Amino acid sequence: MSNLIINERSIELDKDGYLLDLQDWSTGVATALAERESLQLSDEHWEVLNLLRAFYDEFQLSPANRPLIKYVALKLGPDKGNSLHLNRLFNGTPAKLAAKLAGLPKPTNCL
Repeated sequence: MSNLIINERSIELDKDGYLLDLQDWSTGVATALAERESLQLSDEHWEVLNLLRAFYDEFQLSPANRPLIKYVALKLGPDKGNSLHLNRLFNGTPAKLAAKLAGLPKPTNCL
């Protein structure tokens, strides 16, 4: 386990860098987690992260790659809901990295 320090507050992470307490998530936490991944969050990233959080609220799970791509395509259109676009945004691991940055659990069927 490790910790993330945000505004002098310690936030616990699991061994893979996911939040232990989903209530700890904030935009500041997402930005700090992205920095740990050498990623600067753009509006396109935030669009997907907010969509993922809505997906989690609705279904109580983090989607794997295929459901994530389908959901993004449904909500944002095929230009954004495709593996090429999402892989480019999230360093080749969109389901895992986007879930981590959105403060959600690791998708269960992702290695």
